[in-house]
Amino acid sequence: MLDMELIRKDREAVATALAKRLDPAEVNRALDEIQRLDQERRALISEIDADRQRRKAEARAYAEAKRAGVEPPVTAPEAERKQLAQLESELDEVQARLRSAMSELPNLPADDVVAGGKEANRVVRTFGEPPAIEKVRDHVELSRALGLVDHERGVKLGGSGFWMYTGVGARLEWALVNWLIEQNIAAGYEFLLPPHLLLDSAGFAAGQFPKFYDDVYHLDRQSAPRGQFLLPTAETAILGAYQDEILDTASLPLKAFAYTPCYRREAAGSHSDERGTVRGHQFNKVEIFQFTLPEQADDALASMVAHVEGLVGKLGLHFQTSLLAAGDASAAMRKTLDVEVWMPSTGKYKEVSSVSWGGDYQARRAAIRYREPGGKQTRFVHTLNGSALATSRLFPAILEQFQQADGSVLVPEVLRDRLGIDRLTPRG
Repeated sequence: MLDMELIRKDREAVATALAKRLDPAEVNRALDEIQRLDQERRALISEIDADRQRRKAEARAYAEAKRAGVEPPVTAPEAERKQLAQLESELDEVQARLRSAMSELPNLPADDVVAGGKEANRVVRTFGEPPAIEKVRDHVELSRALGLVDHERGVKLGGSGFWMYTGVGARLEWALVNWLIEQNIAAGYEFLLPPHLLLDSAGFAAGQFPKFYDDVYHLDRQSAPRGQFLLPTAETAILGAYQDEILDTASLPLKAFAYTPCYRREAAGSHSDERGTVRGHQFNKVEIFQFTLPEQADDALASMVAHVEGLVGKLGLHFQTSLLAAGDASAAMRKTLDVEVWMPSTGKYKEVSSVSWGGDYQARRAAIRYREPGGKQTRFVHTLNGSALATSRLFPAILEQFQQADGSVLVPEVLRDRLGIDRLTPRG
């Protein structure tokens, strides 16, 4: 959620930034409505405050008259008392409408984030070279030949968009998860295992609700009267865990990570670069998160990107890092860098991590603050998050980049001790 004071003081700057993501006419209509509601809210507050002050003055005059033994002044009639209750009711309604309108606005993109969609993304770094493969086989073909993933039985169990890791494939997936957990602990992140069912308040805090409410799996209201959903990413859980808290300034940056399956209604399309485990309704992901002071955010973002790049590099994969344009980044984030692995079968790069800086946008929605040393005033923290990493995309990248002419696939060196083998070979 944006700072209302910023909209009041510099609407033009807010409109210019939002126009990187939205149609300018749409931005101005939204800001017009927000400012109208804000003015109505402030007018009602002034009227209510004036009425309350008048009532206090009347009460004091009445008490003084009684003490002095003189006739007390006539107090406000019942109709005026009812009018105050009506004003307070109107204020509640206006504040709810203003909060709703504010919650619909996306975050302000950072100054170095350009307008546009995927076409405006910019590659900032490239690591290694694409492997030379004479006859490329895609990861779906390889996983079947090697007996790693059972797509048909996954569909039998969960329907379209699900799969089941089997045998060495299940061991490889779990080896990746465990290796990532150890790497993130070594980098100073605290390990969390959060619930997979979250309250709707956590989805709002993360900026996913209300806009993307229909993109997740919800429990029915009879089963969950308060509203619950299956988490789409551990980012939602880690942020939500600290809602309505004032963090110890000395503890910042606070670094945490979680492993969870992720559940999303979005399904894989028929396009070749979304086949197999690249996109589905359930996948594994390890997510890193930081709460920082505002002045720590730039260094935190750089360190998180470097950490994720280091993880992909240790696996020996060829990849690139791209700065996303405003229209291709999450609406809740000011700046996002994607780490993208090379997929030889499609000749394209596929994102395995989005590392993002949210500024104080999520912290405002979640009411997560810190208290300045020696002072009583609190300020909102800054939040950052990133996949470290999404294994359902690492898995196919490993298969495709490390495939050999004889149909086998080399195991990344950092995982060989865990699996007890250095090569995946076809069944039979």
